[in-house]
Amino acid sequence: MSLEDIDLIDPNTFTAGYPHDPWTRLRREAPVYWYERDNVDPFWAITKHADIAEISRQPETFLSEPRLMIAPKREGQEDGPPIPIRTIVNMDPPDHRAYRQVGNSWFTPRTIGRLEEKIRMMARARVEDLSTRARDHAGGQLEFDFVSEFAARFPLRVMAEILGVPEEDEDIVLQLTNEQFGADDAEFNQGRSGGQTQMEAMQKLFVYLNGLAAKRREEPTEDFASFLANAKLEGGEPLGDLELIGYYVIVATAGHETTRNAISGGMAALLEHPEQMARLRDDPTAIKGAIEEVIRWSTPVIQFARTATRDYALRGKTIREGDDVCLFYPSANRDEEVFEEPFHFRIDRKPNPHLGFGIGEHFCLGSHLARLEIRVFLEEFVGKLATVERAGEAERLSSSFVGGVKHLPIRARFAG
Repeated sequence: MSLEDIDLIDPNTFTAGYPHDPWTRLRREAPVYWYERDNVDPFWAITKHADIAEISRQPETFLSEPRLMIAPKREGQEDGPPIPIRTIVNMDPPDHRAYRQVGNSWFTPRTIGRLEEKIRMMARARVEDLSTRARDHAGGQLEFDFVSEFAARFPLRVMAEILGVPEEDEDIVLQLTNEQFGADDAEFNQGRSGGQTQMEAMQKLFVYLNGLAAKRREEPTEDFASFLANAKLEGGEPLGDLELIGYYVIVATAGHETTRNAISGGMAALLEHPEQMARLRDDPTAIKGAIEEVIRWSTPVIQFARTATRDYALRGKTIREGDDVCLFYPSANRDEEVFEEPFHFRIDRKPNPHLGFGIGEHFCLGSHLARLEIRVFLEEFVGKLATVERAGEAERLSSSFVGGVKHLPIRARFAG
């Protein structure tokens, strides 16, 4: 296969798993590669850990707002752009720093730590339900889809609790999240074009979250939605309406979807590497390393884009002013120059400087929460398993932006 035959953007490429072979070849032969295909506007593909870090640490030189991600050209996209919600993910300095600072004060380790017991109880409730159902089956074994029964539901419940979404509305948010990130997946677009699916999902989500904002401004509670609805920027002015809804969107979608895919990817990895699962059960001190390896291994965010504000030299190539670059995080997390045996899943990996949360200005705001949820999953779900095995083939999401296992049939028996 020539480099020109490599496809990194067609969502269908990712249903077979991340394209690690092409990424490995690009890291070796063309780490700064001009990617020009009929199905996408051209960009520079960046696949090395060091280069992604270098670009990410220069937000004034490489902007987020013009082109947040590299998306394929879609039928239905000509209907017009989605609602122009501004999120901290696609803001640049100085706005990004001002708006991020608002959320920083809430997503501190101390604040997140106060939620641990409540989050742990949510996981235990899911496990107890599965365990009860298993006891009703012969041999105490239950066959179920790990993603729909736990990996999607557990972080969804956490997100709803933080944002103040009523439990009865969780299915609405789950559906819209699936359609937003799985717009090109036939299971979620139900025959509609990807562009139409994504636009309709965003419009419905906007209406729902706009109503939530109005309620929290009138009758504040203790949740994050109320905190944001009544927060002030450094200058004393409130958050703009689009920026407020944008914050809600990040928590309701990205804050749920990425953690869900990390957990499902982590479970798939443990099933593929039973010796690592056994080690995790035998040694509770291995949890910390396991969390980081789950994030490195799964890398739920496949890519973000940046746009150059000036000519920039990188590895002998000249990125011109106005050119877009695409940062492929899963490739960086398999970089042979950074990770020993990068294609081995090792919960004792140390050091583990993965880029699963990004790096630099846009380092993930919810990283402390995501780590806590993964730890609770490992302790409360994996730690309560007596036996577990695959009950079918995993299915992966058709997406070149946020990737993961969307179905994972397993057969499990719980201890106790």
